[in-house]
Amino acid sequence: MGESRAFHQDIRPLEIAIVNLMPLKQETEVQLLRLLGNTPLQVNITFLHMASHISKNTGADHLSAFYHVFSDVSNRRFDGMIITGAPVETLAFEQVTYWQELVTIMDWSLNHVTSVLHICWGAQAGLYYHYGIPKYPLPEKMFGIFPHFKARGDYEILRGYDDVFYVPQSRHTEVRKEDIAQKEDLIILSESTESGIYMVASTDGRRHIFVTGHSEYDPLTLKHEYERDLARGDKILPPANYFPENDKTKPPMVTWRSHGSLLFSNWLNYCVYQETPYAL
Repeated sequence: MGESRAFHQDIRPLEIAIVNLMPLKQETEVQLLRLLGNTPLQVNITFLHMASHISKNTGADHLSAFYHVFSDVSNRRFDGMIITGAPVETLAFEQVTYWQELVTIMDWSLNHVTSVLHICWGAQAGLYYHYGIPKYPLPEKMFGIFPHFKARGDYEILRGYDDVFYVPQSRHTEVRKEDIAQKEDLIILSESTESGIYMVASTDGRRHIFVTGHSEYDPLTLKHEYERDLARGDKILPPANYFPENDKTKPPMVTWRSHGSLLFSNWLNYCVYQETPYAL
């Protein structure tokens, strides 16, 4: 930042909306707030849930106390928005019960939000709605911690990244490089030889950020997902590159925490704070 700009800065809290589509909403809240709070910027959070969907895993009292529905905020503007993942990957987008409500929010965000960060299924949903990118079923769940690399090094969202960094992945579907490469208004920023596309952005590198993984995950989140899948009878391998020596009795070694912190701090700084107007 230049000296002239620094002297004339007006600083106010950033207004961030989080569309929380995850079933265990309180767990996701803690994961995201821990990362969003790791910044000198003051951040005000507004949580949204789907009015057209009844949550089975989060109590109505919690939603009533801490969440809004879209109609509550439709006349507001936000500096940033996060759309989380959701366990609905195997359904066609139009078969998801709250799809039309989410479409309304994504359409509204074009004129009411400076930057949107889409995570996992939220990334697939955003790529499909905004750019017509389809998702494809995988032969088996992409599950574990995978090494990723920068496909482009000239975008600020990637500033400070190592040449190789690790990201948790937990999904049954994928988006494909050849579909994205055909879109002139999209750029692939990061991928993995094992897990495929990781980060895609609008060509300005700020307006839309799509990440297919879960850099916000806690150390034991994949372990809990693995135990959940086993308990319901799913045929699933242990998460790759997660348990030391692939021994499920050993605590997992965290290799993605620093990247997760950098992802969210870069997004808040370069995509939100330095781009959003002072007067929302």
